[in-house]
Amino acid sequence: MPSNSTGKWVARAASTGGGRTYRGQMPVNWYAALALLCVVGLALIGYSRYERTHQTASSSGPPTTSQTWYAALSVDICGKVQPNLPASTDQSVGFTTDGSGIVTVQPKNAGESGANATLGKFVSEYKKLTLTTTTVRYPGGRLFSSGERCPSGTPDAGKQGFVIVDEWPNFSATKSTEVPGDPRSLKFANGQMITVAFVPATKAVPKPPATVITNLIKAVTGAQTSVPTPVPTPVPSSVPSSVPSSVPSTTTPSTKTSTTTAPGGRAG
Repeated sequence: MPSNSTGKWVARAASTGGGRTYRGQMPVNWYAALALLCVVGLALIGYSRYERTHQTASSSGPPTTSQTWYAALSVDICGKVQPNLPASTDQSVGFTTDGSGIVTVQPKNAGESGANATLGKFVSEYKKLTLTTTTVRYPGGRLFSSGERCPSGTPDAGKQGFVIVDEWPNFSATKSTEVPGDPRSLKFANGQMITVAFVPATKAVPKPPATVITNLIKAVTGAQTSVPTPVPTPVPSSVPSSVPSSVPSTTTPSTKTSTTTAPGGRAG
């Protein structure tokens, strides 16, 4: 009888999958693994989305740290072309200007080379010029925002102005292209011309002034901008031996007429 009772208990435990205690135990490891997979998956999705929306410009390609490019840059506020940007105070950065209206693009590191050689990079390093999609400020001037009217005393007084940036691919180009979106994304090109403007939407943006274009041509072609100092002709330290040190004097004999006077008489 006892053996039969034991057999029935074993059969009952087998049919229930190991008994009441086993069935009531929670599979913690399985749930932990499932939760970890979910967390990792969500993290990868989020990272992929971030990379897609925050693409980093490549530092490969020109201009490299061994290259130097030049671009003309002018600023037009309400129809009045501003003076050339003052010379950069920080000459240790890769993008500078010497006050001639020319931006020297000479990358110092990966953050300034390749696709990172942009107008926005120059603006961030110059510190005196403000430029965004909707605002512009010439050094020492007021901040202008797209949609506000140009002040009195300007050629476009009373008209709504907007931030517009046009670029010409080289100094011989006659047609410009308006930079779409954020103007700071414009990449520099050697010999390029750029005008940052705050003007009415229907107004044509002018090229940089003729003097600036001339400076650009000289910079790109490597023309000399200054007259070379003439080299003086060497002067001999001694008089050549073939030249006499003194001029011989010439003596002209004088003719003297002597007269003999006879005693007691006149000269004869």
